[in-house]
Amino acid sequence: MSELWAHTLTWADVDPARHPFEMDADAAEELVGLVAPLLPSSEVAREDRWRSLYPITEFLTGRYGRWACGWNWSVGEGDVDGGVVEVWCCASDSVTTPDATAPLVVEALREWRGWLEDLAERFAALAPPDNTPVTSTDLWYWERACTRLVTVVADRTQAESGWYGHCMQALRWFLAYNGIDEGQAQKIVKIAVGGQFGSWIAPSYAVTASRRAPSLRTHQRASAAPVCARRIGPQC
Repeated sequence: MSELWAHTLTWADVDPARHPFEMDADAAEELVGLVAPLLPSSEVAREDRWRSLYPITEFLTGRYGRWACGWNWSVGEGDVDGGVVEVWCCASDSVTTPDATAPLVVEALREWRGWLEDLAERFAALAPPDNTPVTSTDLWYWERACTRLVTVVADRTQAESGWYGHCMQALRWFLAYNGIDEGQAQKIVKIAVGGQFGSWIAPSYAVTASRRAPSLRTHQRASAAPVCARRIGPQC
């Protein structure tokens, strides 16, 4: 079921520009009606929380695209650890009656989509100026961009359980947005922030703004690739 696991989503999977999505009140009402029959009973949701929502996720991804599998990536220790969705908690707590639960599913999907659109706007704002080759951008540019994104993700995830997983994912997405292939982006993020995160620990902005990673600078000189060069403090 890895294709339905939000942690594996790439920027190509979630880029709002590639996957248009609009939902007015009528469309939301229609979706509520389609989702309700797929919901498990509250008893099943409590006993089998990891699999009870698969039919919902499969339906949403089939209808809207793979990006939709993040609909229940809630803050903290929910169905998927360390996400940004606040309206949904987890199968064991959020599933009650179909009439009450189906609107929550739809609202959770819209909240997740809103986060992706917010990231796209931030990526555009942080991207190098037009006609500036990424490989020639000054190092400080990537440092500043990564610091800002870490702060944003920490805030949205509330720096709760496992928040660093999505944080590193968002940095990879940003690099992909700027044309860096996924394999290289993974290496860059691992060198930049790997091992520097902690659950339930928010990064200090003062630290992220002042500390650097000498090993990453060495890596950049060796590879001549654009990188996120700031080690994000003791936690991030």
